Amino acid sequence: MPTLAQNKESKYNYDLLETYEAGLELLGSEVKSIRAGNVSLKGSFLSGHRGELWLKGMHVGPYAPAGEHNPKNPQRDRRVLVRKSEINRLRSKHESERLTIVPISLYTKGGLIKLKFALARGKKQYEKRATIKRRELDREIQSRLRS
Repeated sequence: MPTLAQNKESKYNYDLLETYEAGLELLGSEVKSIRAGNVSLKGSFLSGHRGELWLKGMHVGPYAPAGEHNPKNPQRDRRVLVRKSEINRLRSKHESERLTIVPISLYTKGGLIKLKFALARGKKQYEKRATIKRRELDREIQSRLRS
């Protein structure tokens, strides 16, 4: 499962509560562009609309050999392929518990491109500082154990 793109900000800005896996509805030139590494999840999010789940803000650069078959808008909304029961459960948690649905990574699984996303709660500024402090302490402990 090679990872094609990651959203590193999601782990820093949010507490990830539950993770999910889903497919994406993509065009052929977008698939080739994503596999070539021309994709960014920075600033993207998932949103429910009319009983469907949509990935908004993901940038997929144009695939040069595709020429005129590239989509005009590289940040167009892309449908996330998830069962209706999961969509209903995600939407209810999103609305009742005020949680956000954030993408974590894009990867391949047996020839298909999959999206890993999570239900997340936003961190406060003091929680972000505590995360940084804990990470620095772990690095210091590891360096002392090595020497």
